[in-house]
Amino acid sequence: MIEKHDLHHEFPEYYDRIHELKTNDSHFARLFDEYHDINREILRIEEGVKNTTDEYLEELKKKRLLHKDKLYGMITNN
Repeated sequence: MIEKHDLHHEFPEYYDRIHELKTNDSHFARLFDEYHDINREILRIEEGVKNTTDEYLEELKKKRLLHKDKLYGMITNN
């Protein structure tokens, strides 16, 4: 089973804060969109819709984690 990694699923306790930042902070909104674009590409690969190398998939996962860390810091004001 493929795990869900969208931010609302990852951080359900911050749903309102995520919505507020998406609406009022253009930098957050851009990172949020990039995060979800990366996540969608990973899902396509994991579901077998798109074929690629294991190295490319691992790079995408690292990029997703970096974005998630940045977003989490913004959400929690760290």
